[in-house]
Amino acid sequence: MNYSFQFADVFAAWPLLLKGTWSTIALSMQAMLLGLVLATACAWGKTAGPRPLRWLIQVYIELIRNTPFLVQLFFFFFALPALGLRWSAYTAALTAMVVNLGAYAAEIIRAGIESIPKGQIEAGLALSLSRLKIFRFVILKPALKTIYPALTSQFILLMLSSSVVSAISADDLTSVAANLQSQTFRSFEIYIVVTVIYLALALSFSALFRAIYRSALNYPDRR
Repeated sequence: MNYSFQFADVFAAWPLLLKGTWSTIALSMQAMLLGLVLATACAWGKTAGPRPLRWLIQVYIELIRNTPFLVQLFFFFFALPALGLRWSAYTAALTAMVVNLGAYAAEIIRAGIESIPKGQIEAGLALSLSRLKIFRFVILKPALKTIYPALTSQFILLMLSSSVVSAISADDLTSVAANLQSQTFRSFEIYIVVTVIYLALALSFSALFRAIYRSALNYPDRR
């Protein structure tokens, strides 16, 4: 193989790569937080809500989990504007990521909720706790300790999947890489650097989540 590596043009564009990296981080963090809220609400509705609500949530979960993320992204960016709902590429990307994560994480959280012994819930009822307090303190917090590894793995997968949003010209690291490739024609070098950046992001998120687990969830029981 007679190939001359030339990283000069790639490294010269480090401000653009840094901006794209930050956009990916910001988009992923917002999607994680909003998606977790949506997933928690869906998990609660599926386990404790009325039958019509449980049915609607199940339809939503099955629809999202059995269709490609790229199709969902195109639906929010290209299909909904035909009905008069117009928004930016960033907002469409964020909405698609939140909806996607909500469906996957809802099943993870539901499994954690159902792992809580019924006796703990009955004890909360005996103490006259409201259903919301029982869900928050008796069910959700212990369940999070059980499902935390699976949930954080889903978060990291979401961050890596954010590269797809470049298909609708949303600003992210992959979109920046595509623009640089069209300008410099150094595809090999550009995507080596981008691969390293995504790897660094994934490892950094993993380290952050482990730190959160140690400090916030894996505390000793002081009762």
